[in-house]
Amino acid sequence: MAVLWCPDWPVVAWGVPLDEPAIVVVGNRVVASSPAAREEGVARGQRRRDAQSRCPDVAVLERDVGREVRLFEPVVDAIVEVTPRVEVAGPGIAGFPTKGPSRFFGGDKALASTVLDRIVPVLAKRGEGRIAIADGMFAARLAARSANLKNGPVIVPVGESPAFLGGFPIAALEQPDLTDVLGRLGLSTLGAFAKLASADVVGRFGKVGQLAHRLARGEDDHPPDLRRPAPNLAVTWVFEPVANRIDQCAYAAKALADELNASLVADGLACIRVAIEAETHSGEEHVRLWRHDGALSSAAIAERARWQLEGWLGMAVRTSGKTGDQADDDRGIRRLTLVPDEVVPADGRQLGLWGGRAERADDVTRVVARIQALMGAEAVLVPEWRGGRGPADQITLIPAAAVDLGEERVATGIGWVDEPWPGKVPAPAPSKVLLDQPEIEVVDTAGKSVVVGGRGELSSPPAIVIMAKKQWAVSAWAGPWPADERWWDPLTQRRRARLQVKLEDQSAHLLIVERQAWYLEATY
Repeated sequence: MAVLWCPDWPVVAWGVPLDEPAIVVVGNRVVASSPAAREEGVARGQRRRDAQSRCPDVAVLERDVGREVRLFEPVVDAIVEVTPRVEVAGPGIAGFPTKGPSRFFGGDKALASTVLDRIVPVLAKRGEGRIAIADGMFAARLAARSANLKNGPVIVPVGESPAFLGGFPIAALEQPDLTDVLGRLGLSTLGAFAKLASADVVGRFGKVGQLAHRLARGEDDHPPDLRRPAPNLAVTWVFEPVANRIDQCAYAAKALADELNASLVADGLACIRVAIEAETHSGEEHVRLWRHDGALSSAAIAERARWQLEGWLGMAVRTSGKTGDQADDDRGIRRLTLVPDEVVPADGRQLGLWGGRAERADDVTRVVARIQALMGAEAVLVPEWRGGRGPADQITLIPAAAVDLGEERVATGIGWVDEPWPGKVPAPAPSKVLLDQPEIEVVDTAGKSVVVGGRGELSSPPAIVIMAKKQWAVSAWAGPWPADERWWDPLTQRRRARLQVKLEDQSAHLLIVERQAWYLEATY
């Protein structure tokens, strides 16, 4: 198997030059960074605040998976010109079997060089591509990560993948729960783990350990299968008239994914690689393979189909050269087909006593797909915790299309953000956070405006709050909590303080003062 890897693709997709410091975050965690940011101490997995403290000038970007897939599609098309059986493992990484293409181009090294020559014009100096060839996808992926442009492609000879993998740290398995235990057992490398007897690994760690053990020995859990899939497993949607909007395609993809998943479950099967096929109004056909390390759920299949359709529709607009209704008709999708290209026996899932989480997740995803079809793919948002001092800063909303609603998401747990935030308002959280914060007045018993000094102290105790031309006596108050944020950047620096007050009508509010002006931020 050969693997092409484009480093830092989430940053490249945003168009940021790699010699400038930039990070891409999800749920306030760094998932990708530019080489310039890493030189300043930024690392994957850091919180955004830690990254900014190490590199104050870093550009912070929210991850857009749809954008990454759309921009990666031309790269995949360049590989398809060399070999048609390309598997997309995710934005920025793709693999393909080399047996036939290698014989055609005169060897593995010639094949790898040909692929690199095809993708260099497509990348257009926005990023680089690294390619490696090994016995399986896992070994080839690690080899690609160790490749560089100076030394060229990494070719691991046939049968030598176990020796090549032996020196990699155990964390390369990317299974934190398992690798943490293995590390405490003294197994710090893949080679040490591979030397264990398979029966002992299965007896201690079950199927998860068995898969990890196979990978450490240079064997993939599911070797590439080049056989044609059974045609009766495919599901098709014909659009009348043609669909030229992504929300139409997304709704059809979700319905097809549900139908496909139901038929697989009835046969006791699970899909790990799906082929997405589309035919345009002009008769042009597109096919792309998507692989997943585990079983693809209905939501995961629909999500990948939507990503791929976004890429195809976007490319059609750029290459058609037409405008108006004629362009819409030519680039519209006439037929969409999902084919379970590779299936395995389903392990099953134990539901809860009253239907369980999986059943509720299926109901939710169906409703979400319907709303997205009516209002757009980005219309449905889900919350995630992130760090911050004010109540409006502590939760962010991201598109539901960017996550799998059927899987646990650590960013939704309250303990996801555990670092201290100096100046953070203590619990309990307010029940209503205002988007438009009205300006108010806070005065003392003498009628003078209350201000917060440079040391974070009130000039006098608050006695009256004037809101909407009405005066309310203050019966109790707490604070202030001063916050001097982004002091290193004059353009985005904010210096403010928050104050809790309880009024004579027994209502409680959170007030905020900035530049000697008071605002109502939230209500308890």
